[in-house]
Amino acid sequence: MTPPRSGSPWYRDGLSFSCTRCGACCTSAPGYVWVTYEEIKALAQFRGETVDQFSAKFVRQVGDYYSLIERKGGDCIFWDAQAGCTVYPARPVQCRTWPFWPENVETPKDWEGITRVCPGAGKGRLYSVDEIVESIGNVRQ
Repeated sequence: MTPPRSGSPWYRDGLSFSCTRCGACCTSAPGYVWVTYEEIKALAQFRGETVDQFSAKFVRQVGDYYSLIERKGGDCIFWDAQAGCTVYPARPVQCRTWPFWPENVETPKDWEGITRVCPGAGKGRLYSVDEIVESIGNVRQ
């Protein structure tokens, strides 16, 4: 094993993840799925709607930001128990970067917690430290 570089994250050897499309990250907990105007446009186009049509049905403003609405109970509006994510090819960056969010990889204990709720965390493809750091950067933009 290579000695850690000064300031390198604890996951310097990478972390494994493979999405099982189980929906654990899309259901059961209320929250925000932040979206940019570009993401709203992409989602609207994917669904064959105008931005105005899509926004009126699926977007809420939260302060200066926009979020997708959710179903009662906290499930994502685009999660279907049979089909999974119905907008998967056009899903927002927040969804694309799961589970590599800052709060999920800050410490080994945080990551261990994610592996208990996400069946794909800790399994499958090994993501390099650079890929994880890039994902974190995308989430923070």
